[in-house]
Amino acid sequence: MNSTLLMQLLINGILLGAIYALIAVGLSLIFGVLEIVNFAHGELYMIGGFAAWFGMSHLGLSYWTAILFSMGMVACVGWLLYDSLLNTLKEHDFQRGILLTMGVAMILQNGAIYFFSATPRVTETPYDFSNLIIGDMRINLLRLMALAIAILAIAACYFLLQHTRAGKSMRALAQNREAALMVGIQPRKVARLAVIIGAALCGVAGAALAPIYSVHPLMGLSFIFKAFAIVIIGGLGNIPGAALAAILIGIMESLAGGLGSTVLQDAVAFVLMILILLFRPLGLFGKGARV
Repeated sequence: MNSTLLMQLLINGILLGAIYALIAVGLSLIFGVLEIVNFAHGELYMIGGFAAWFGMSHLGLSYWTAILFSMGMVACVGWLLYDSLLNTLKEHDFQRGILLTMGVAMILQNGAIYFFSATPRVTETPYDFSNLIIGDMRINLLRLMALAIAILAIAACYFLLQHTRAGKSMRALAQNREAALMVGIQPRKVARLAVIIGAALCGVAGAALAPIYSVHPLMGLSFIFKAFAIVIIGGLGNIPGAALAAILIGIMESLAGGLGSTVLQDAVAFVLMILILLFRPLGLFGKGARV
């Protein structure tokens, strides 16, 4: 096997896995705090892509400014989603949460088709044809920048959860709701913040991938089910587990596509998920505690 090809596939897998991690970490955070499986998470990623495209194509924003713009826009959508709908869900209202978020996903998806049509949009940046060449390897600069953005965003999320009062409140609420209430933690404020952060991470992912892939109303579908598989593999509600599982899936998909067939790529995450559910129902890093 060509060592250069193998290294190229590993690097591509890490780059892809980092973007998966952004979406999966946000999904895992929302589940950990609210106990809601957010089926509208893919559409938040889609809104992030459209926000970045609109910002760069119509508002004249730079690539970096468009990422901040997208993050802010999707965070606001997350805030609106929680205050208008998610806060009406009662504790352990799992089935209603699924139906509610699936309905939101359909509304957002079809709303995007109505306003933007199903035609894919191409987002142009000054970095489109830039590559970093290391020996015989060629790494697309946009993908490398997306990796750096993903690492920074996930690190910031982890720091918030571990070292800030708001983050510790989220962890407390996720691990023992009754004890959190007894010490004065306000569930609605904490849950709102969790949804806003999860949505903001989707905004970052959508903006980072907008120049790499085309932007269209159905772009969230391919990511959301894979994100669910990643969250299950890592352990429901386990943030570091979701991030590591995302990198693992990215590498496995890259190797499957490069050494086997591209048809196998989409099956990798779900085959691994089934195996994990059979032999480790709590996930690779699941310990029964969330966040």
